[in-house]
Amino acid sequence: MKKILYTNFESADDIIASLLENKDIKKAVTRSNLYSFWKKISGKYKDKSRPWGMGANGLMIIACENSIVAQELAMSKAMLLTKLEPYLKTLKIKVKDLKFDVKRWDET
Repeated sequence: MKKILYTNFESADDIIASLLENKDIKKAVTRSNLYSFWKKISGKYKDKSRPWGMGANGLMIIACENSIVAQELAMSKAMLLTKLEPYLKTLKIKVKDLKFDVKRWDET
């Protein structure tokens, strides 16, 4: 019986590398990584707020459960930006400001 060698397969590393060449996919993965750090820096409001998206000129939009959470986070904006800084440098993303938005909150 003749052996069949399957050597024309692409490795998972090659597939991922080719996907990351697409600028939109690379940007989405980078932002997703940044958003995953939010729970580490947001303290007691980690379950009442979450990153929603990025706006123009380095604006990061944070969805908040209610106006109290939004106000508390707004008062801590400078501290939050300072805590975000190491992650931003690693991911090479520029976030200049945070916007806390109650309207963007979704329970799901």
